[in-house]
Amino acid sequence: MAAAAALWRVLLAGSLLAARPPAGAQQSATVANPMPGAFSDLLPHFLLEPQDVYIVKNKPVSLACRATPATQIYFKCNGEWVHQGEHVTQRSTDQGTGLPLLDVRIDISRQQVERIFGLEEYWCQCVAWSSSGTTKSQKAYVRIAYLRKNFEEEPMGREVSIEQEIVLACRPPEGIPPAEVEWLRNEEPVDPALDASVYVTPEHSLVVPRARLADTANYTCVAKNMVARRRSSSAPITVYVDGGWSGWSRWSLCALDCTHWRSRECSDPAPHHGGQECQGAELETRNCTTELCSHPASGPEDVALYVGLVAVAVCLVLLLLVVVLVCCRKKGGLDPDVADSSILTAGFQPVSSKPAKAGTSHLLTIQPDLSTTTMTYQGSLCSRQDGHSKFQLSNGHLLSPLGAGRHTLHHSSPAAEGVDFVSRFAAQSCFRSLPRGAANMAYGTFNFLGGRLLIPNTGISLLIPPDAIPRGKIYEIYLTLHKQEDARLPLAGCQTLLSPIVSCGPPGVLLTRPAILALGHCVEANVADWSIRLKKQSCEGTWEDVLQVGEQPASGLYFCQLEGQAAYVFTEQLGRFALVGESLSMAAAKRLKLLLFAPASCSSLEYSVRVYCLRDTPDVLQEVLQLEKQLGGQLIGAPRVLHFKDSYHNLRLSIHDVPSSLWQSKLLASYQEIPFYHLWSGLQPFLHCTFTLERLTPSTCQLACKVWVWQVEGDGQSFSINLNIAKDTSFSDWLVPDSEAGCPALVGPSAFKIPFLIRQKIISSLDTPCARGADWRTLAQKLHLDSHLSFFASKASPTAMILNLWEARHFPSGNLAQLAAAVAEVGKQDSALFAVSEAEC
Repeated sequence: MAAAAALWRVLLAGSLLAARPPAGAQQSATVANPMPGAFSDLLPHFLLEPQDVYIVKNKPVSLACRATPATQIYFKCNGEWVHQGEHVTQRSTDQGTGLPLLDVRIDISRQQVERIFGLEEYWCQCVAWSSSGTTKSQKAYVRIAYLRKNFEEEPMGREVSIEQEIVLACRPPEGIPPAEVEWLRNEEPVDPALDASVYVTPEHSLVVPRARLADTANYTCVAKNMVARRRSSSAPITVYVDGGWSGWSRWSLCALDCTHWRSRECSDPAPHHGGQECQGAELETRNCTTELCSHPASGPEDVALYVGLVAVAVCLVLLLLVVVLVCCRKKGGLDPDVADSSILTAGFQPVSSKPAKAGTSHLLTIQPDLSTTTMTYQGSLCSRQDGHSKFQLSNGHLLSPLGAGRHTLHHSSPAAEGVDFVSRFAAQSCFRSLPRGAANMAYGTFNFLGGRLLIPNTGISLLIPPDAIPRGKIYEIYLTLHKQEDARLPLAGCQTLLSPIVSCGPPGVLLTRPAILALGHCVEANVADWSIRLKKQSCEGTWEDVLQVGEQPASGLYFCQLEGQAAYVFTEQLGRFALVGESLSMAAAKRLKLLLFAPASCSSLEYSVRVYCLRDTPDVLQEVLQLEKQLGGQLIGAPRVLHFKDSYHNLRLSIHDVPSSLWQSKLLASYQEIPFYHLWSGLQPFLHCTFTLERLTPSTCQLACKVWVWQVEGDGQSFSINLNIAKDTSFSDWLVPDSEAGCPALVGPSAFKIPFLIRQKIISSLDTPCARGADWRTLAQKLHLDSHLSFFASKASPTAMILNLWEARHFPSGNLAQLAAAVAEVGKQDSALFAVSEAEC
């Protein structure tokens, strides 16, 4: 019996009956330090358990355990035993109890964690043995620490009045572990514990309940964790104080002219940081009577003097009336295309809180008649009906849109015109690569009124501002989307194509103002990580760098406004354009869009899941959707965005959790790969991989699995699939019909959100610099375009450039109320800025 008990203890110590340690540990079947008999029936308990840790960059981390009484301790990670050779073991004895102590440590590398990236979290736990059994520790999770570069929301600067509440929002970048947030005021930390005038909300917003002049500063949100420290853009806050009058002084002595006076100053308080000056008189005078002043009697000579003054005044009034009449007649010939000079003010009317009396209103009820303007349009025309075009300024002036003008339009069949238009240009050397059809192309005929071309569902458009085409000239203009093989754009080294290749032309036309070409891009814009160039192809076929994006243009011919997902190119010379980038660090990333498709129905045993990786621009998305529509595919889940870094690592794709009792995968390897350069170059706008599955029985109709897409040492995304393959899913539910995609050409006023005469009033009011700042520079600041002031200033009308960019950015869903609010803020700095004069009325 004693021999059997001893054998039992040996078997337990060797882990042959308990949970088995790794094969390398089975050699230690005997106990190195025999346990005292008094404690032989105790289970081991842990004095130290492994804790959650983070891997920073490529530095390995350690996990440690300590247990007593224990004869062996081994780590198990994600259900698999860690090899004995990877354990570092130290044995000792507890001096107080005499029990054996066992300390064990292992190291975990970044590569070990990345091997199961996306499948589940990496975890480890300890298993300790004694002669009485085993005990498991808690699980410790090992995570790769990171901190994204871009803030989810950055604080925005603004101007506030004194005593007003200030709220600066900040949502830090995504990170593991989550970032801690602190605030800087003029580069000095803001500590709510020391400054009772501020506090920070649980959402990390900085709040100043009552603004003081001392709160005028630049505020910066700082996010940090163990990996990195990120700074948001600085938000300038200006606290202004309107001026207030001091008390009146005492009345002065009565002067010889029988008047005395008193004064006051605008100093209680004085206006600060752009606050308004005091309203009212600074000096007040009154009549007085004392013995020091005299009132001489009027004689005949005084009567003659008064008569002469009256005669002079009458003459001046008559002369003024003559001048006004002459000016009014000159206004009548301001523009040969405008039927009546009064329409320049027809869009403006003063607004009063009180109802106007009959006969006193300055509202012009005469609508402009544009029937004298005739345009011949060679293409499809769509008039934009916008029910939200009311344009109101909150400072007391209303700018109402004009009634729709009447235009004479001539157009014929679009299909016939498409072939006819292309054939007219096909013989010219600059246009031989144009597609021989109307697909991916828009065209129209334009004059000085301007207009807009757009290729539906691609995010590509061309804005031709008013007066960009010289008066008296008519241009036939086209807009075309090209494929890379047609454009033959060469890329050198690590350059990558970031946008579609787009042509607008013909190149030889004369424009007096820049047109604006809008096109999508896939760059995660960060000035420190990218060098982005605007390229233009000459008629000889060579590509040239015409602009370094983000730097001041060497000439005024080109300019590029780069935003989150679109670029707006100002150009006075039409041609073929593309955005090409070169990464300056391995942190540079391109946006890839991931889409999963599967057959809408399947009658065979094989079933294929297609994973598309494409440039994140609307034109490529539209191309893939049209392709899958022809293949009869259905979209699985919502598209995902993956940030593909310039790290030279390939993109991997794998399928998991396929029910083996119903399906089998025909993929021999554990994952598929797309080479890094194929995706990074951008020469192929989309690539795809196919996972082929086979049903074990024809009756199987349900498919549930997961698809993982990730870049080694980079970003990753997962898709969950849950399909009934016997059910036919309609493709048209999520594809935009061609009939609803929008009109490819808009001519004249219908192409613009801002009514023409209101636009002219804003331009004439804001182009002239103003000492108070009530000019185009303030408008640019209100619209967050103040980083481009030098480009706007180089043009004859900076305000027109700002309004043109607003039109390009906000078509067709632009909110005129927001623009009106920005213009109203400018108008507050000069109350007479948008006033309508009696002469204009």
